[in-house]
Amino acid sequence: MGAFLYGIYLQWKLDIRSKTLLITCYIVPLLFFAIMGGIFTSVMPEARYTLIQSMTVFGVTMGALIGLPPSLVEIYSSDIKKVYKANGVPLYLGLVLTNISAYIHLFIMSIILYIAAPIAFNAEIPENPALYFASLAIFIAVSLSIASIIGLVVKDQAKTSMVSIIIFLPSIMLSGIMFPIELLPKAFEAIGKIFPATWGYKVMTDSVFQLENLLPLVVILILAICVCGILLRKVDK
Repeated sequence: MGAFLYGIYLQWKLDIRSKTLLITCYIVPLLFFAIMGGIFTSVMPEARYTLIQSMTVFGVTMGALIGLPPSLVEIYSSDIKKVYKANGVPLYLGLVLTNISAYIHLFIMSIILYIAAPIAFNAEIPENPALYFASLAIFIAVSLSIASIIGLVVKDQAKTSMVSIIIFLPSIMLSGIMFPIELLPKAFEAIGKIFPATWGYKVMTDSVFQLENLLPLVVILILAICVCGILLRKVDK
């Protein structure tokens, strides 16, 4: 247990020095919040009721999809994997530690948005904070699980970034955070339901627990964990 906690500590230090993680988990989401938060609330005053949720969905989705995969490629497509094997370290540990570290960073970023939005833009605090943070915790986990698949499947850093962006853009545009999802064509609305961001936004804006909005996230998470397990076995060969 001590070695595991020490591994988390080391991964945390590496992430603090990582420019990619700093940019994707903090700088870009908070800059987007500072600019778009003012625009949203000026153009659509009612946006302040869901500003925390929409900015958080953007930040978590970006931090997970664009920030995590490069770290996994660095571990499993380089000499680091050989070091793991040479020292008898299970290969899954790299995936676990990077996910835990990214999870902590994304949760911190989300808390910053939660505190800053009411102060900066008079945003409405979620009616049920306990449900909001529980939904946030699940949404972060699901987003990281999808990002983990990208990092394990794609072996090249440049291609990883391209695939991440290809998934990130429709995740945001079709999630409902930019404009009501009801305004989208039915085909785009259906496609949007494939992405965790859509369901994450729904569950975080719910004032009461609704199983039909949470269930898709749980299903995606379970499937993604199974896929990651299969991919890790292939990496180990």
